[in-house]
Parts: sequence; structure tokens; C-alpha cells
Amino acid sequence: MAAAAAGTAAADAPVASGPAKNITPSAAMVGEHKPTPAAPFFLLSAILPSGQLYVYMPDGKGGFDARSGAYVWPHLKYAVSIDPDQTGYQDGSYHVMDDGTVNLWRNARLTRVATGWGRYSSVFSPGTLGGAKHPDVLARDSQGVLWRFQTKADGSLAPRVKIGAGWNQYTQITGLGDLTGDSKPDIVARNGQGVLWLYKGTGNLRKPFASRVRVGGGWNQFNRLVATGDVDGDGRSDLLARDPKGNLWLYKGTGKASSPFKTRVKIGSAFNQYRDLF
Repeated sequence: MAAAAAGTAAADAPVASGPAKNITPSAAMVGEHKPTPAAPFFLLSAILPSGQLYVYMPDGKGGFDARSGAYVWPHLKYAVSIDPDQTGYQDGSYHVMDDGTVNLWRNARLTRVATGWGRYSSVFSPGTLGGAKHPDVLARDSQGVLWRFQTKADGSLAPRVKIGAGWNQYTQITGLGDLTGDSKPDIVARNGQGVLWLYKGTGNLRKPFASRVRVGGGWNQFNRLVATGDVDGDGRSDLLARDPKGNLWLYKGTGKASSPFKTRVKIGSAFNQYRDLF
């Protein structure tokens, strides 16, 4: 069990690398629809091998503005963007460090909230799975068990709850917001054969996901799948995919469980310079 340590200031502060431009979204950036927890508006964050972190602001049209960067995180292993108050806007992130420490980055301040997270190979936040006031964080351990951590108002994490085993069959797991049109957060998972599966959210914490449904094959062409919510501002959550050449592809959401994504659209290149996207 990860040890909680809410309220402890983290010692591993970032190194400033220069000023970042204003990343407060404008109405034009957000698009036609106001962000909601079902179709949130998150930044795309990208980190270089050096630890330099950049952010890309969605332009509300299905692409991203030029990157902006302000910090270097030399010991950051991976991170999870969150919307603590369920406003539809990103307002912080959990940083898992290379020693297994978890820090909450919010309001330009780091707070240590847990330790022992070196055991997890995949961590992300799809939103609120059971109607709570704050989002859930999902983590898969080295044995393939998927766990749910309920976040609290102060950013601390409630004790983990087991969702299920067998998740080590998947090479990528992600999701943010609703993909099926019922306002409940869903997730997708790609297996070793390149098949993408949809796990529809139920709203029931005892069984947060329905039985998986096949989306399609051929997804092994990508080395990173990441969800940042509604990229194009149409009120539906989307999916991003990076291929080994560094091309970034957008799969616009349809809101239909039977066919959750439209045909892919290329929206960027040179993203292979980053060791992680979130």
C-alpha cells in the first residue's frame, strides 16, 4: 500500500528554464463547447529525456498551438494530469518520480502525497468513475492488477481499491472523459496484437467498467496513446496517438460506443523527441 503523506512539501522542486507564455485558455482555444468533466480541456504535456517539460495548448480546431516550456524535472518518471474540482479544465498533475514518490503539482507548488509507486507500470486519470467530487487515478502494477485511487480535496489519495487482474495483457491503457455519449468516463486499452478495446464506464464503483468491446486492429503502429479530453472543441473526448516517426495523430471522438472514433487526422510531427506524453 502506498503510504500517504499529504501536506508534506516535496524537496525535488523543478528547475526553471525560462518564462512560459500564458497558458490560460481563451474562448477560441476551447472551441464551441464549454469544457465539462465528460469532455474536458487539458493541455498536451511532453517531456524530453533531459526532463525539460513542454506544454501544447489545444487550438479548439483539432490541433495544438506552438509549445511552451518553463521547467525541467530531472527525476520525473511519468505524470498524470488532473481536474481536481471537476470544472472541465486541467488544474494540476501528479508526478511519479524515479524513486517511486508521488508529488502533487498544483498552484505552482509541489506536495508529496505518496511513496512506493515504483510498482506501477501505467498510471492515468480518466475522470470520476463513481460520481465523487474529485477524480480517480488508475494504476496498473507489475502483476497486471488495476487499482483505483480516489483523490481528495487536498490532493491526498485514499487507500487503493482493486478493480481487477489481467491488465498486463495490454501495452497501452488510457482515457479521459466520455467516449460513448453517456457522460461517464471510459478507457481504452491496446493488447500485444495491436487490438484496441473499449471499456465503457458504468458509474458503479464496485464494477466501474463494462465488459470490453473491440474497437479495431492495427494499433501497434503507435508507440504512445494519450488522452487529453476534447481536442477539437466539439464537446466529445478524443484520442491522440504517436507513431515511431514522431507523427501525432488525432482520433476525434464520435460519442458512439459502436464506433467511438472517426478516421485519424495528422496534427503534428517531431513528437518522437519526447520520452513521454501525458
